[in-house]
Amino acid sequence: MKRRAFLASLAAVGAVPRATWADVGSPAYLAAAKAADGAFSIWGLSASGERLFQQPLPARGHAATAHPMRPEAVAFARRPGTFALVIDCVSGAVTARLTPPMGRQFNGHGAFSGDGRVLYTSEVVAQGSAGRIGLWDAARGYRRIAEITSNGVGPHEIHRLPGSETLVVANGGIQTDPQDRTPLNLDVMRPNLSYLSADGAVLDMVELPELSQNSIRHLALRSDGLVAFCMQWQGDLSQSVPLLGLHRMGQGVTLCHSRPGEDYAMKGYAGSVAFAAGGAQIGITSPRGGLVQVFEDTGSPVWSVRRADVCGLGTAPAGLGGGFVATDGQGLVAHLRDGGLTPLSRADLAWDNHLVALR
Repeated sequence: MKRRAFLASLAAVGAVPRATWADVGSPAYLAAAKAADGAFSIWGLSASGERLFQQPLPARGHAATAHPMRPEAVAFARRPGTFALVIDCVSGAVTARLTPPMGRQFNGHGAFSGDGRVLYTSEVVAQGSAGRIGLWDAARGYRRIAEITSNGVGPHEIHRLPGSETLVVANGGIQTDPQDRTPLNLDVMRPNLSYLSADGAVLDMVELPELSQNSIRHLALRSDGLVAFCMQWQGDLSQSVPLLGLHRMGQGVTLCHSRPGEDYAMKGYAGSVAFAAGGAQIGITSPRGGLVQVFEDTGSPVWSVRRADVCGLGTAPAGLGGGFVATDGQGLVAHLRDGGLTPLSRADLAWDNHLVALR
């Protein structure tokens, strides 16, 4: 009888349903923000911009990444940062606080392995800005287990190619002062887009020698492996340069040029990038230029929207009819489609750089 009771208790434990993203209202996005009183936090937002949950942050946040199975998010400090918080989005509890090794800094972004067992974090060696990717065991309390090189200087955003464990890394190429982020190597910088295996082997690399001062910063990935990367120009702003590139591993790069009259409107700065639903269009934002530019996946520009201090950008859900959802520094969450802007919600918040879509 004791054995039967024991087996029954095991069965009961196994039958307890695990929490899912539905238990926190099925958020569509994660976004960091600053409140009017100066407090920082990370928020879960619905598809319509409704604020579903909030978690305080000890300092300014940048981006986040969501666990692929359980309602758990990792919020990263703005670079150069020294914290990443693992948040149980059901209870609001911080279940782990990640700190980079001595002499390292987090660089604002991370990504999970396909099975959710490993978290990859974008990092730099503080002195010299050599890139590293930290590996953390998400199945065992986020214990650091290894690291690999990023194949470049100043890595920023990292993603995993859909259906694989190949990492895509935006190596910005900028060596910065570890204290105040002053650029130190603009005349010799060499940004690149690198494709790495989980053990650090370089599978492919893209450089733009003719645009060596165009820092590759942020990424969006389509389900078929097309990578959109946006850039931030560190050279003479009187020169018109493309700020969006498209690439597929093993193939050439397509650079996307602005519409006539908008060559300089972005002021050399693209802050976020996202695919629209269906993947036929790609948008980039510029908080400096107050502009969202949208391109076809062939590289041709199609429409744009002006909005002051716009930066966060994500795929709009099907219920909104396609397009994009954007956030700005005035607390607006808006739907963008075919050159139009429709407000979804407003808050007394300054949304930060990114609107992270949960898939």
